[in-house]
Amino acid sequence: MSGAANALDKSALALDQGALTPYLEMHVPGFAGLSAIEKFKSGQSNPTYLLTAASGRYVLRAKPPGQLLKSAHQVDREFRVMRALAGTAVPVPRMLHLSAEDSPIGRRFYVMEYLDGRIFWDPSLPDASGNDERAAIYDTMNATLAALHDVDIEAVGLGDFGKPGSYFERQFARWTSQYRASETDSIADMDRLIGWLETHMPADDGRVSLVHGDYRLDNMMFAKDAPRVIAVLDWELSTLGHPFADLAYQCMQWRLPHASGFRGLGGVDRAALGLPSEEDYVSAYCRRRGIAGIGNWTFFLAFSFFRLAAICQGVYRRALDGNASNPEKAKTYGQAVKLLAALAVELIDKS
Repeated sequence: MSGAANALDKSALALDQGALTPYLEMHVPGFAGLSAIEKFKSGQSNPTYLLTAASGRYVLRAKPPGQLLKSAHQVDREFRVMRALAGTAVPVPRMLHLSAEDSPIGRRFYVMEYLDGRIFWDPSLPDASGNDERAAIYDTMNATLAALHDVDIEAVGLGDFGKPGSYFERQFARWTSQYRASETDSIADMDRLIGWLETHMPADDGRVSLVHGDYRLDNMMFAKDAPRVIAVLDWELSTLGHPFADLAYQCMQWRLPHASGFRGLGGVDRAALGLPSEEDYVSAYCRRRGIAGIGNWTFFLAFSFFRLAAICQGVYRRALDGNASNPEKAKTYGQAVKLLAALAVELIDKS
């Protein structure tokens, strides 16, 4: 991508402080004196910004500019689910304001409180104090996932947050469509994976819970002084669905290579670091939720690889189209799609 194109991307993602200040002072309780806007480097889907004001610090998360895929980047869904979870056992930031589509920045956004904590980008946790803390971090992450799936969706007002029917059939149709809409090259492993999932779709077992959709270590924030989750973030893909989808998606990290952009746990001596095995992590989750075990585990894992590959393909396509949140990083996602598809095919062949 040329320097001119990069400048265009940065300009498109910049926020108009002059237009935003009076709007926020009118709509966010207590907000006053916006002095700085800084875009966070992380986040490929919805650009996220740190707002510094006389009244404190805030986080603004917006739709990206440009033409978007249908049903993607629904920041209003993120806002709704986090507001609904306030007061539950699932920690989330306090929601402060959701704009309309015709906002001062030209697209929908929301504002939430800023939390000061730790985000662990490497799942091997080299920044943890030792094996005991590493084990505790994974255990509290497991407990938070179980708590999420135990949320009474009717009681928190999310009974209509998803469509009825088989979650995996709906998700398979959605992400196949999204993948085909953003496809740039023919990938044989991806085509084979899509075919396998279609022919191995399990019958709907009736399990329904709130699912995060992108549940992983770096989408949560931990207290600075303890292995305690203070916020689960990035709820764009949340819906009502099958809880095992979240569990398998996280356990996929055990299989992704550590020496890659995904920074998975593949190739890491997990026992030496105090990290749980995939089997132990799944057993702990089942124990917390009173489940005897999980069948069709290969399907759930293969589906997770497929879905992440489809997401990465969309990010890659946005980079080519010039409206990715982080254009240079986004261009690496094209190779990631091939890696994910290959790992999934290897998994189903072994099964």
